[in-house]
Amino acid sequence: MKNLRIGLSIFLISLFGSCAQAQEPSVSTDRDEPIENTEGFELKVLSYNVHHCNPPSKPGLIDVDGIAKVIMDSNADLVGLQEIDVNNERSGMHLDQAKKLAELTEMHFYFSKGIDYKGGEYGTAILSKYPISQMETIRLPEETGSERRTLSVLTVDLPNGKKVRFGNTHLDFTSDANALAQAKAITTYFEDEELPVVLVGDFNVEASSQTMAHLDSIFDRTCEQGCPPTIPVVNPRKAIDFILYSPDFGIQTMFHEVIQEHYASDHLPVLAKLKFRD
Repeated sequence: MKNLRIGLSIFLISLFGSCAQAQEPSVSTDRDEPIENTEGFELKVLSYNVHHCNPPSKPGLIDVDGIAKVIMDSNADLVGLQEIDVNNERSGMHLDQAKKLAELTEMHFYFSKGIDYKGGEYGTAILSKYPISQMETIRLPEETGSERRTLSVLTVDLPNGKKVRFGNTHLDFTSDANALAQAKAITTYFEDEELPVVLVGDFNVEASSQTMAHLDSIFDRTCEQGCPPTIPVVNPRKAIDFILYSPDFGIQTMFHEVIQEHYASDHLPVLAKLKFRD
């Protein structure tokens, strides 16, 4: 009987010791199961050249709903759009694509005119799930005969009480030298910025270019190497659409993805998730 009691005591001590060691919960690292983490705020960012909402396979058709569906399916919080028509003959004198896309996606918006075009305007737009302020359109350098390009910038008020500066651009495709000059104008604009910056766009150059080398010297990029191609939309061969951000604010790339959507535009949309650490 004494031996039985001793054996039982040893068993109970062993049992409770094992429970004490196993009380910390394990954390799943499966991306399909979101991990609750109060140490940062996550933001999904989309960059998309929309080809004035004209599906390449259907010349003459304007399909704003098709672009809106891509945006909504991505569940992006901030969106930079390039090649937006506003009230012009090509897409419709009474169609403001920036405003219409904002209505369809239920997001705030800001349109930045690049040029006057066919009785209306043509440029870029920003959409945001969160309130926006301090909207600006910065005219970028242009060579004689080239199309005017801009940097569109605004401040986003995030739900965690923090703010971020969001920029969207579409650089010149006719001249590498001009694209580089435009990139330098963008980095000069942001050089004294005290808030974190997220910059997206159709940069019209590949990652190996002098233009991207300059931008990479100032910003981090959501795809550092081997960026998936974004153009042409069928059998894409090169990446020219990128998402960048300030390196000194504890921002981390959670993922970078080129969405395989082959109907709505002549570019593939680029989506990234960023974590802003508290």
